[in-house]
Amino acid sequence: MKLPHLIALSLAAAGVCTAAVVLSGSVGESPPVPSTCPQRWGGNDIGDWVPAAAEIDGVEESLVPGSPVEAPICTYSGDNTHPGGERLAGSRTLTDQTAAMARDLAYLPVTTAKIGRPCTAMGGQVTDYLIRFAYPNGRALWVGSAEEVNQCVRTTNGTVGSNAYIGPVITTAYKDGIWRSVPPDDHCQSPGDRRGQDKLMVPGRPSRVTVCRDATYVRPPSRKRHGRDIARALAETLNSLDTVPSQNSCRGKGGPHERGIRLIFDYPEGPAAAVTIFMDCVPAINNGLLQADLDDRVRGQILRLAPS
Repeated sequence: MKLPHLIALSLAAAGVCTAAVVLSGSVGESPPVPSTCPQRWGGNDIGDWVPAAAEIDGVEESLVPGSPVEAPICTYSGDNTHPGGERLAGSRTLTDQTAAMARDLAYLPVTTAKIGRPCTAMGGQVTDYLIRFAYPNGRALWVGSAEEVNQCVRTTNGTVGSNAYIGPVITTAYKDGIWRSVPPDDHCQSPGDRRGQDKLMVPGRPSRVTVCRDATYVRPPSRKRHGRDIARALAETLNSLDTVPSQNSCRGKGGPHERGIRLIFDYPEGPAAAVTIFMDCVPAINNGLLQADLDDRVRGQILRLAPS
């Protein structure tokens, strides 16, 4: 996977101010979270912090439940070798982009567990973000995330969190006032983060599946696409397996190396769900939140669908 180029933030950009700004007023009861950008990033991690958790229906199942109407972004710039305590660098309020922001964040898979994953350790700039989603009734919730060179960021609403990496998208929204997801250059490299992957290997009802071979991307991976019936049959097989919370690691079985396979399940709406098969590793099957062993039955089904 390509590491995104960190985008420098200019305090001269339109809509940016350096002082704490009142982000929205109360309507009815007082909002349960602070209504201004904190002057400093209060966590010791990169991302994974909010000033207060909100008591809003659905926060246990989604980063942003419901239909907020405003989404101010607070930004904090620093260095990833000394995270924590960064000063407020500016804020920008989005209104016409709020529905799209909430929709996309609500699609991300979430969990209360701390999911392990391997991370590189390159030093560099980090930009932490707080987004305050304000609702018509005056209530609000914070979402904390970050953009960082190693992409090892947890996004949280204070109740649940996601390992899906959205830092560059927030940076674009902050700089340009536009919320837009950037698709990968190759569909086989799709992040494949979809809500429900903490409960099922393949959530929902996919409309097609792309079987990608050679997940190392030493060269462009070969791929083969299959329609709805095959995609749903494969999803049903994967969902029938016994799973454990993913640590995003496995142990090699020894013997000859087998090329990895990546399954990209697409849906009529929302992001894809990805499942990676490490053919010579245990546990072999991983969607980022769940892992499962690969038995001969599943191996055969996958190999029949894979490109040669």
